[in-house]
Amino acid sequence: MGVFSGHTGSEDTSHEQVVFCQDKPSGLRAIIGIYSTALGPALGGTRFYPYATEDEAVHDVMELSRGMAYKNSLAGLDLGGGKAVIWGDPERGKSEALLRAYGRFVQSLGGRYITACDVGTYVADMDVVARECRWVTGRSEEHGGAGDSSVLTAWGVFQGMRAAAGHAWGKPSLAGRRVGVVGLGKVGKLLTGHLLEEGAAVVATDVCDRARDWARHAHPEVDLVDDEPALITSDIDIYAPCALGGALNDRTVPVLAAKIVAGAANNQLAHPGIDKALADRGILYVPDYLVNAGGVIQVADEIEGFDFERAKLRVTRIYDTTRRLLAEADAEGVPPSVTADRMAERRIAEVGRLSAIRVPPRTASRWG
Repeated sequence: MGVFSGHTGSEDTSHEQVVFCQDKPSGLRAIIGIYSTALGPALGGTRFYPYATEDEAVHDVMELSRGMAYKNSLAGLDLGGGKAVIWGDPERGKSEALLRAYGRFVQSLGGRYITACDVGTYVADMDVVARECRWVTGRSEEHGGAGDSSVLTAWGVFQGMRAAAGHAWGKPSLAGRRVGVVGLGKVGKLLTGHLLEEGAAVVATDVCDRARDWARHAHPEVDLVDDEPALITSDIDIYAPCALGGALNDRTVPVLAAKIVAGAANNQLAHPGIDKALADRGILYVPDYLVNAGGVIQVADEIEGFDFERAKLRVTRIYDTTRRLLAEADAEGVPPSVTADRMAERRIAEVGRLSAIRVPPRTASRWG
């Protein structure tokens, strides 16, 4: 494997494997992080992003791959956690040669890592990656895949938000509630549609002019604000971070007006202790990797041969898991994020130990 430095900075993790990949002719620089394969092959998307430094890219892949292990466990999937990042500008650096080179690196891992879409990558990109690699989900319907995984990601966030409303206010309805959505990308757009259909009022923002223009034309009833600071201090009942991670930090939590946080962004807690700060302010935080698991549930369904209704039913169960987790957190007297981690870790330990019991090979599937 080519490496562009292999430097992992001060990261102290329990990852099974971190692979640095480089293909100079295509300009590919990628990092694949496999946190755990205790429950099965590590499934997680590929993020294509122009990180400022290599250390920043490494930190992101380490955090995201760990989050995927917990997400897949809590979602009840027999899959471990992994993630990949391609370091570069997807608007200028993406090419067929680069994606195919990346696919060959994923293929070289022999099925330990299964990739999918994430920020900066799309279904069409996964079809290109799959020309060199069999360990790809999130493919187009034309190629037997599930299509855009943001469809059920948004549906799962919506279900988790309804469950949180029921826990906080006694009724699982968002009608009449004011929801602040930061990020009108693939998921944020669909979530906005669900909220409006439910009868919620939506205030939103995005750093991208094109996304804001979409809202003005598609949903003129959405109240657009200039930026995230303006949104989080406005009169909202629920805050839905749907952009990049770290949305809940020492700057935002003290001024956040919402009573519930439930959004699609990964790694919303900027550092340990933020969950307690939210609880101290009486803000109910629904763990991000619980409510945003719809996408991974959708692409994981491809492994069986994709069926949308079956996948949607599984994603709808995020509502029940959220209700159960929030009730358990109250009973334990801890923030929901602590309970979520415990539930995920417990399943990894209990089910993962079964790998020590030798059984005959399973019958062949599309994965071999």
